[in-house]
Amino acid sequence: MNNILLGILIFVALMNILSFGVMLYDKASARDGAWRVSEGALFFLAICFGGLGIYLGMLTFHHKTRKWYFYLGVPLAIIQNLAFLSWLYREIIKYVQLK
Repeated sequence: MNNILLGILIFVALMNILSFGVMLYDKASARDGAWRVSEGALFFLAICFGGLGIYLGMLTFHHKTRKWYFYLGVPLAIIQNLAFLSWLYREIIKYVQLK
């Protein structure tokens, strides 16, 4: 069980590091007038367990801070991620207890 939980935590941490990096890249691209990451891709990362990285990127780089749907949608994605991880944890505990 510990290996499963450790794997999940590593995955979530990597997704948030990746998401934070994508926010940094997109902010730099916005300054340089280069190709940008779509808002849909940023939301996709937030929904795929990278919400904390996106939100911290918003606050750190002052990126997408004028978009109301980022201020509302990213925290909602974080709540959704936490709810799913909580459910998954309970299911893993049940599964391990049955063995």
